[in-house]
Amino acid sequence: MSAGAMRRGIVIVAFGLLTLALLMLPGAGQLVHDEGRTVCARVVETDDSGVELHGMVEFGAQRLRVRLRDGTVREATNELRAQLELDKKFAVGDTALVVMPSSGEHDAILVARDHWRMGWIVAAFAMFALLLWAFGGVTGLKALFSFVFSCLAIWKLLVPLALNGYHASSVVFLTVAALSAVIMYLVAGWNRKGLAAFAGAMLGVSASLALAHLFSRLMHINGATMPFAQQLLYSGVPSIDLADIFVGALVLASSGAVMDLAMDIAAGVDEVAIANPSLGFRGLFRCGTRMGRAVVGTMTTTLLLAYSGGYLTLLMVFATQGTHPADFLNSTIVSAEIVKTIVGSFGLVLVAPFTAAAGAWICSCHKEGKKG
Repeated sequence: MSAGAMRRGIVIVAFGLLTLALLMLPGAGQLVHDEGRTVCARVVETDDSGVELHGMVEFGAQRLRVRLRDGTVREATNELRAQLELDKKFAVGDTALVVMPSSGEHDAILVARDHWRMGWIVAAFAMFALLLWAFGGVTGLKALFSFVFSCLAIWKLLVPLALNGYHASSVVFLTVAALSAVIMYLVAGWNRKGLAAFAGAMLGVSASLALAHLFSRLMHINGATMPFAQQLLYSGVPSIDLADIFVGALVLASSGAVMDLAMDIAAGVDEVAIANPSLGFRGLFRCGTRMGRAVVGTMTTTLLLAYSGGYLTLLMVFATQGTHPADFLNSTIVSAEIVKTIVGSFGLVLVAPFTAAAGAWICSCHKEGKKG
């Protein structure tokens, strides 16, 4: 085995151990404890006689008979609250996630919480992992590790720290810095390309963070436009700063595109430096900025499409009601999305020259060091 392959193997093993350590962390402490336990059950009979249709929504209780894994058949209920985004209906043959009472009463009516989806989630993730491994090989495997690590870092570090009263936007910034370092060095390696990509990405994220604080205050965005923000306040954390969480969420949402663009430009500058060792800082910087101009336009459009796709139904509502653009552009929800799009685009535009400068400086210094 070559020395390079051994180093790559050591890096993957170390990263796997770090991911396992994150998995073992306790996570956020519960403020509200569920009195029952959830189990899977097969729906064998439904009764919709208690469900009433009010316009286009349904309200009432759907009665179910479900078969548990031990073969017993129990009564269950599914409450419909006339909320399309939260309500669900079951049919015979569906697998439901039901809540068993902690008292263990055999005649108690169970509560059908939702459809059981974990099986399909695991299947989809397994297909994604196999495709990534088959297409990318070792690099794909490292990308898969970075994907899992990012999920765990958000759930085990970012969310608990923000809930415990730490400055949410600062926690997001540190989490993004850690993820950037791990992803950059895991995928690109411990070299000048990875260092340039990390430096450019962090400069771009820092600019996005500062601009997000500025524009969210100037445009009076309070953060309550985020889904379930009010429910979060009523969950035992009334002192939490929603405006600061909004800024952190904005930076977190755009950080992936920033890292992607930084890696593209850093890799391009590194390849140019290898192909033409005579180029100095200015020549490499010009090459990096030209690469940035070529991709910035599509990346900013990517952010616009991603954010507008999440609120497509809201835009359709404004269209059906004949709302004037000046009116809905000034609404709180749309203004929040405008801040996300513009600030995220600011970060993308700035990360291009930042990464070009960092890559040019690192590559030129590396060549000067070799000459010395």
